[in-house]
Amino acid sequence: MVKATVMTNANTQDPGEHRPKPTSSTAGQTEVSLRLWGREGLKTGIWEATPGVSTSTRPGYDEICQILSGAATITEEDGTSFDVGPGSLFVTPAGWTGTWTIHETLRKMWVVADLPKV
Repeated sequence: MVKATVMTNANTQDPGEHRPKPTSSTAGQTEVSLRLWGREGLKTGIWEATPGVSTSTRPGYDEICQILSGAATITEEDGTSFDVGPGSLFVTPAGWTGTWTIHETLRKMWVVADLPKV
């Protein structure tokens, strides 16, 4: 029998212990990621980060993000930017590079799809 994987409240679920964010340029910024489910090439979970500025890349995978709480400005490699907050839904495709400026602790639900191996 195949059973569902359930997180009853993604906004309040304890994602675990925060750790220093390695790509941050802001002293003291932390993050945590809780994987809810995964199989070959596809996984999903919750990610949370405290305020600060950090770089981000998507090497070899696409990521779908749904912001659950908090606020941030995401700046793409060409300098264009967009603001995200609760309810924002966006995709950062494989090869994407940018900077996240998190204004208030941000929590997102993420789905990552690995590119097929050639």
